[in-house]
Amino acid sequence: MLTYHDARAAVRDALRLSRAMTAKSAVADLPLGGGKGVVMLPAGGPPLDAARRRDALLDFGDTVASVDGRYVTAEDVGTSDADMEVIAERTDHVAGLALERGGSGDPSPWTALGVAAALRVTGEHAWGSPSLAGRRVAVLGVGHVGEKLARLLAAEGAELLLADVDPAKRALAGELGAAWAEPADALTAEVDLIAPCALGGVLDHDTVPALRCRAVAGAANNQLAADDIAALLRSRDIVWAPDFVANAGGIINIAVELEPAGYDPERARARVLAVGDTLRDVFAMAEAAGTTPLAAAMELAARRLAVPRPLPGAPRRR
Repeated sequence: MLTYHDARAAVRDALRLSRAMTAKSAVADLPLGGGKGVVMLPAGGPPLDAARRRDALLDFGDTVASVDGRYVTAEDVGTSDADMEVIAERTDHVAGLALERGGSGDPSPWTALGVAAALRVTGEHAWGSPSLAGRRVAVLGVGHVGEKLARLLAAEGAELLLADVDPAKRALAGELGAAWAEPADALTAEVDLIAPCALGGVLDHDTVPALRCRAVAGAANNQLAADDIAALLRSRDIVWAPDFVANAGGIINIAVELEPAGYDPERARARVLAVGDTLRDVFAMAEAAGTTPLAAAMELAARRLAVPRPLPGAPRRR
């Protein structure tokens, strides 16, 4: 659920995000993926009050119900597990409901856990060690996932530079003993690693030549403004972890919820941490083929999409 200036932008976002979701699920070897729902909020209008927001969510629930299980929705940008409760009034095909209702709850801690694993493997590939202790890391966007990632990195001893469009987030920097910068300045700061955790398109033909980091790995979807940016990063010897590999923790956690055995957080944790192993395979494939991590990850996705997989059972009404 996001504000767009016109419907064309919303459709483009849905198509880009669904492409990434297909690749994300395939690379993670999940029998899921390919769909993305976008609820467009018009620009310039007043914020939705509680009643209008509820109506929009119920309408979206009717849309999900209309495709009869071919699409399962879950929490993402602009929505919460409370919103999933509203949508579940109209359809059984909702994952990520609250823990007390038998769901797996907020997926953002799982996304952050997988991204942290990806950062370690990215560091291993970039400078030969997975340790983030003492490494300078700029986290761009400290919302649901970015804040949790920043806390994980601080616990590992990373030297953090935090940035967000919301100045209120500066309090987190004070709490963690991190430096603070405006997003544009943080992107070009002299650091070891940049972790984009806000919205996509941050890496483009203007920003990549200005980067002063050795590696980029983060939670944001669609970090590349265009696919050819992957080659530009490689030409600058900047290691980039494909976003749909690094940020798969949330959907991996949801997939565990949909398994016949039911949700188990320990099983989910083990599978989310395996994001690091998958990324290590992607880097190895890219090196062997003399290509970019993006090309290697897309090749791995294509291989796995070619192998039929049984769908998990649809979530039960709770």
